[in-house]
This record gives sequence, structure tokens and C-alpha cells, in this order.
Amino acid sequence: MTGTANENLAPFDSLFADFITDHKIPGASVAITRAGKLVYARGFGYAKVAKKVEVQPDAPFRIASVSKPITGAAVAALAEQGKVKFDDPVLKYVKLDPFLPGGAKVDERWAKITVRQCLQHTGGWDRDKQGGFDPIATPCRIAREMKLPTEAPAPNDIVRYMLGRPLDFAPGSKMVYSNLGYLVLGRVIEAVTGQKYEAWVQKNILAPAGARGMSLGRGVPEKRAKGEVCYYDSKKRTGRCLYAPRAGDQVPRPDGADNIEGYEAHGGWIGSAIDLVRFAAAFDYGKKSPVLSTKAITEMWARPDGDAGFDSDKHPRDAYYGCGWSVRPVGKTGKANTWHNGLIPGTSSLLVRRWDGLNWAVLFNTDATAEGQQPSALIDELMHATAGTVKQWPENDLSEKFSPREKK
Repeated sequence: MTGTANENLAPFDSLFADFITDHKIPGASVAITRAGKLVYARGFGYAKVAKKVEVQPDAPFRIASVSKPITGAAVAALAEQGKVKFDDPVLKYVKLDPFLPGGAKVDERWAKITVRQCLQHTGGWDRDKQGGFDPIATPCRIAREMKLPTEAPAPNDIVRYMLGRPLDFAPGSKMVYSNLGYLVLGRVIEAVTGQKYEAWVQKNILAPAGARGMSLGRGVPEKRAKGEVCYYDSKKRTGRCLYAPRAGDQVPRPDGADNIEGYEAHGGWIGSAIDLVRFAAAFDYGKKSPVLSTKAITEMWARPDGDAGFDSDKHPRDAYYGCGWSVRPVGKTGKANTWHNGLIPGTSSLLVRRWDGLNWAVLFNTDATAEGQQPSALIDELMHATAGTVKQWPENDLSEKFSPREKK
């Protein structure tokens, strides 16, 4: 266990000491803010198992799909600035040349996909439908068909490839979780800002929120950020390395066989649990956000139209997916709990914003417990329950102890 102990928060220490032992998890990092103050930041277990390197409270982890709230906030910021409109077609901004092999044509329904639909997963892609697939998981296929010089397609390549394929359903007709929609949004951000996605988001979203240690992850261990953890695939899968200097070698999936550098706007960020709760706290109720206006935050968490937001009887769903966040309104308070989790081989992540001013991030450097369950799913209810046992929350702020790590 690393980080500063506080006897009032000992229930969290016990929870995670037992959790990683009972479920045979290599390592975890946990951070909690309350009323904007960082009150808890600890590491558990090992960042590098073989060398017994302990997880530090500010260690960078891959956060997988917890990247989506970051992209959602970026789009909301651009909308607030008048540079993007939520209901504009994405092709108003994205001017990439489609990959059209063998006389293929662009599905005319692409012209109807809006920025909002990409944010809310209603754009028209269904990776589970017969004939459908998630292009994020097929880098070698895309590289081969496009005759790319690398087996790691860039986000632009993936979007160009999918522009040449038919949609799986009419845009806006239903909600199906889609990584591709967020890669499209990354292209929108680059088009309207004239900057690379990573640089613009770091400067305009993450830095104002105090999450200055975040960056896009790299595929192979030798190119990872300073202090970044190692990743342990629960199934010990291997594959062809997509990246130099080991391109073509058989490697563990988290160490170059997955196209991490192509995940970008949908799942490519790395950061510490501390970075993530600072980002979450930027949207705390009752204080001025350094990132978005109250109106923009409300839009980011707005209920979607149709089946995505309402059941078959037209009643509002208890929970829904907003613009980058899962949202559960709390009674008639006008407030909501918002959250996101993430999962890729070697990573399980969870970010929770509570309506009452508590936020937490939990990051694991494996994707499943010894029993085959997702750690982020298992820990979710336990975190809420443990928070309920705390009798006195600390008043001090640990933020000054954790300045952003220097990048390599």
C-alpha cells in the first residue's frame, strides 16, 4: 500500500487490500475527491509484478473507454465556443477521402450522422450485428486492405476505411455502443481546431481541470510514459506486435498486439486516478467549472431522444448514455450521478461522479479477476457502500503532494 494513510478512510484501505488479494489482481490505484478536495490517493499491489515495483498513487494507467467523457467534454467545449453544433452532420467537418475498394460507394446515410449521434452511440454502427464488426479490433485487416506501410492504422485510416462500408442501421434509430463514433469525433475536433486531438484536449480540457499528467498511451513497453504500470492480460493472449522496434514478433496483447495508439479519442488516454478525479471534479455541482458553463454541462448530460432515453412506453429510462457519460438522474433534485468504465486486455477502469460532491477513480492493471469478472464492475457497488461507512471525511487537500509527472 502506498500513499498517505488517514484513519477516517481506513475502510477504503481494507477494501482494496482485501480486494486485490481475494481476486488475485496485480495492482490498483484509487483516488477520491470530496467538495473539490483530493482526500484519498493510494496505490495497492504491484505496477510490475516480477520486479515487485509497487503501484504509486500517481502512477499512469491506461484508462480505456474512460477516455470517452474527455472527448465528450471537448466537443461540448467547442459547441459552447460556437465552433461545432451538436446537430450538425459530422461530414460538415470531416473531409477525409473514403477508402472505396472495388467500386464501393459511401453509404448515403453517412450524410445524416450528427455530432450528437456519435456522442450518444446512435450513429449507425453495430459491432454485434451479423456482418458488423468493431474496426478498432481489426487493425491488421484494415492495414492489409488499405495497403498501409504499418499494421497499426491511425485514427484517420480507420475512419477512412469505415467511410467505405455500409452502416448497420439508420442513424438515430437506436443506441448501440460504438468506439468508431468517438474516433469520428476526434476527426471533428482536429478539423475545427486545426490542431492534433491530443494537444488541443490537453491544453483546453485537461489542463484547466488540473489533469495535466494525461497523454495518449503508447503501444510497446519501451515507449510508455514515466512511471506507467505494466499490464497483465487475464487470458495471457499473445499476437503480432504492430509497432517498431518489435513489429511482427509475438508479444502479450497489452504490449503491442493491440492498436493502442489507434484508440485515441475513444480509449487511448493514460493518466493517474488523481488526474481522473481532478477532471471529474471540474463538473462538481455548486461551483464554477474551469472547463464548461453550467449550460454546456447540462447539454453534455442531457437525456437523448427516442429509445436511447425512453422505454417502449415513452417513460424516461432510469439511466441513459449522454454525451460521453452514463447518466442516472437523482429524483427531482436536478442532479445526477454520472460515470464511465473501461475495459481492454490488461486494463479495467472506473470513473464515478456523484451528485453529492464525491468523485472517485479506480484503475486496475488487469482486465479480469481470477474468477473471470471485470474488476471495475465488481468494485462499483463496494465503493458506494464503503463511502457510506465513512463517519468523518478529511478536510485537508492532498493535491499539492501530487504534481504532474514529467513526460519522457
